[in-house]
Amino acid sequence: MSNSKSLHLTAFMRPVSLHTGAWRYPGSYPDANFNLEHLKYFIKTLEDAKFDAFFMADHLAVLNMPTEALKRSHTVTSFEPFTLLSALSVVTSKIGLAATASTTYDEPYHIARRFASLDHLSNGRAAWNIVTTGNPESSKNFGKDEHLQHSDRYKRAREFYEVVTGLWDSFADDAFVRDTESGIYFDHEKLHVLNHEGDDLKVKGPLNIARPVQGWPVIVQAGQSDPGRQLAAETAEAVFCSPRDIEAAKALYKDIKDRAVAAGRDREHLKILPAALVVIGDTVEEAREKRLKLDSLVHYDSAIASLSIALGTDASGFDPDGQLPGDIPETNASKTSREGVLKLAEAEGLTVRQLAQRYGGYSGLAFVGTPETIADEMHKWLREDASDGFTVTFPFLPQGLEDVAHRLVPELQRRGIFRKDYEGTTLREHLGLPRPKNRFFEQ
Repeated sequence: MSNSKSLHLTAFMRPVSLHTGAWRYPGSYPDANFNLEHLKYFIKTLEDAKFDAFFMADHLAVLNMPTEALKRSHTVTSFEPFTLLSALSVVTSKIGLAATASTTYDEPYHIARRFASLDHLSNGRAAWNIVTTGNPESSKNFGKDEHLQHSDRYKRAREFYEVVTGLWDSFADDAFVRDTESGIYFDHEKLHVLNHEGDDLKVKGPLNIARPVQGWPVIVQAGQSDPGRQLAAETAEAVFCSPRDIEAAKALYKDIKDRAVAAGRDREHLKILPAALVVIGDTVEEAREKRLKLDSLVHYDSAIASLSIALGTDASGFDPDGQLPGDIPETNASKTSREGVLKLAEAEGLTVRQLAQRYGGYSGLAFVGTPETIADEMHKWLREDASDGFTVTFPFLPQGLEDVAHRLVPELQRRGIFRKDYEGTTLREHLGLPRPKNRFFEQ
């Protein structure tokens, strides 16, 4: 059990809220997800609060839900992460910039170039959230009729990681001499050609960008299936996850960190950061009323569509007031979300309607209370090795974000479990992570 750790906090910002009703909440910005001026304000507020990173998920298709539900979703239009984070890098100087990029529907050379560019533009603040893409509709936007099988996606992802990190190591850190007298711009002996040929990928290299400021951008991973946990243990430096409670979180924390040690890694070089919705009130009762009001803004069309996405199968034909059918088949969508629904339904005996309402709003971990009670809970998770911090999701914006930045963060700082200022300039420094050695030029 750890007694002296400090929290790490990242902000989940694409979409700006995971709650379906967020854009309708009184006083919220309905266009918060697609308004650059709002997003600039959000990230500067988070940087003032000393957050580790601004985290962007991504989708390569509109959500696979019926039009009656889709028309109520504030996520239907969102900025492409690299474009937005490049713009936001100019108005910030310390906060990390984490983008999601798919190993299934992109190529390693593209990914390596984009993240290297973002890391240089931001002076060492980039992070890559590795995903294999769970939405089967994505395949149809990339000339494929069928989504790659789950196990095949993770096999490709592991090789993809090796190729991208190899490309980042194309140049030694001191390769660019820029000697105006001799006319030598770089030392050719400090350039490595990758020449990778694997089961799924063939990439010659080298990358046409200098080695990133951080050596490699920070590696984030978001899967919780068994292949996802193993990929995280072998490659990730931060894990975005969604355990339902502290006991589930402890088991997940131990499992991934033990796997990392078995893979020859230092367990402290991997940070577990569960997603947590944070709703703050002057009293616990007021916070709960805010949550109830927020949940009431979710239309049933959205609710049942969200349940369908989580299950990976159409739930609109299920009896709303009955239990989930016992023969729901596995699909090629995300296994983690499907298992979460089944476990919740069994644990709480919820009807289809109740499950839909839960998933239609926000079904994950939530801290609802005063700054003091929420700080108590977060500190407990930290002390008991359930997490190394949290990926904070906001109930509505701007008020929900401002409540966290201006009310919760000062309480965490008062208790000595969150920084009062940044000690470094790179995201690796914020997270206490080492700079990777160049595999080709450093022993």
